[in-house]
Amino acid sequence: MRSAVILAGGESRRLGAEKSLLEFESRPLICWTVEKLSRTADEVVVVARSKAHAERLENIISDTSHAKTKVTFTWDSVAGFGPVAGLSAGMKKARGKLAFATGCDLPFLSLPVIERLFELADEEGYEAAVPVQPNGFFEPLHCVYHREKMLLACERAMEKAERRIHAPLQELCVRRVYVDLLRPLDPDLLSFFNLNTREDLEKARALWPECRKNQYFSKHECNASDVVL
Repeated sequence: MRSAVILAGGESRRLGAEKSLLEFESRPLICWTVEKLSRTADEVVVVARSKAHAERLENIISDTSHAKTKVTFTWDSVAGFGPVAGLSAGMKKARGKLAFATGCDLPFLSLPVIERLFELADEEGYEAAVPVQPNGFFEPLHCVYHREKMLLACERAMEKAERRIHAPLQELCVRRVYVDLLRPLDPDLLSFFNLNTREDLEKARALWPECRKNQYFSKHECNASDVVL
């Protein structure tokens, strides 16, 4: 069983708007993300920042989403720990052996890329498949984890008062996936494009119509298993 965990609790001070509710084609981005991930996972878990926020997102998604799988909601387990707490809550709520973890601010998630990450994380000896940028930067919110291993790693990080999202990764046997090797599946690597500023949002809205037509919304455009890393 596969899970997908979406962290939707950030308040986005730089952007000045709640990222999960940014509208594309008159629908909140969180709804598009839930629907997309429901095509590659058996369940989708949305992690909010509080119970009230979770209830609000649940109402929005139930009214405007057409997810193909079950969608459940939870919220950060411990205040003040940011994504580490969000990942902990999401991994605890999810049920799959593997879980794709992402933020709510990536409008062009590529399903072929996600499929390949699931395959790589399931290889013997690994506990995560984590994309790595050319500058060495890890993408901890665009990767697949062995759910139970990541849950334990997040819990241990919080016990140590460690708030850095990279801290749990240090306890896992990670398969490093260099992003340039994913270009056969995602030539422009837009799967990793996230929304941090108004300029990012303007660019995303300009790209949206064309991306709606191609692989970013279909996992069948390219066979992920054909990409050898």
